[in-house]
Amino acid sequence: MLEQPMNEKLLAMRLHGMVEGLKTQEQDSASRELSFLDRLAMLVDQQWSWRENQALARRMKSAKLRVDACVEDIDYRVARGLEKSVVRGLTKESAWVRNHENIFVLGPTGVGKSFIACALAQKACRDGHSAYYTRAAALFRDLAMARADGSFRNLLARLSRIDVLVVDDWAMAPLSEPERRDFWEICEDRYQVRSLILTSQLPVTRWHEQIGDPTVADGILDRIVHNAHRIELRGDSMRKPRGDKPER
Repeated sequence: MLEQPMNEKLLAMRLHGMVEGLKTQEQDSASRELSFLDRLAMLVDQQWSWRENQALARRMKSAKLRVDACVEDIDYRVARGLEKSVVRGLTKESAWVRNHENIFVLGPTGVGKSFIACALAQKACRDGHSAYYTRAAALFRDLAMARADGSFRNLLARLSRIDVLVVDDWAMAPLSEPERRDFWEICEDRYQVRSLILTSQLPVTRWHEQIGDPTVADGILDRIVHNAHRIELRGDSMRKPRGDKPER
């Protein structure tokens, strides 16, 4: 029979979706009654879906999101100032990413900032964009290590190619001179070409003093604030009644 050699050739060409589609069609008597073009169209659709799913899986693996979050699971029942219309507007085809805009998720500890940030990044991945999650302390540690071993420029180049960079716990402590210089370089690389999601317990009005150097602070904030959407949360920690479950 020609079926086995054909499947081997399809697999060699990485047309796994078509192989799966052929198996499905062979098991479905209704499919065998369709015309050749209709069956071919179904195989092409299945191959396309397979490729899209594989690409999404790669983007999600590379994103290293802190929590398994999606916008459909965001909890709007808790009174924390989160408006569904705002989130829906941002997640509609992730237009904010295409427009190279930023998002700030602000509020006290435990109100779900990280979950919302990861959910927005996950939606961006589903819409075809790349993303990467890191905590601010880890980001600055990685940058310091890269500077020490000579890979600093390579790391900056990799970060500059990511469509959505999520920096969690931003401005928790005053920045050192190397930290504010490195973050300025990240902001400069991303200005009007990539997007940021920053979560912070501090309001934006406090960021200038946390950055420290007035000139560098002006440069950083000028590049990230004017084109940013702000999600400002309030209320008590959501972790208390939920035990070990992530706040949403």
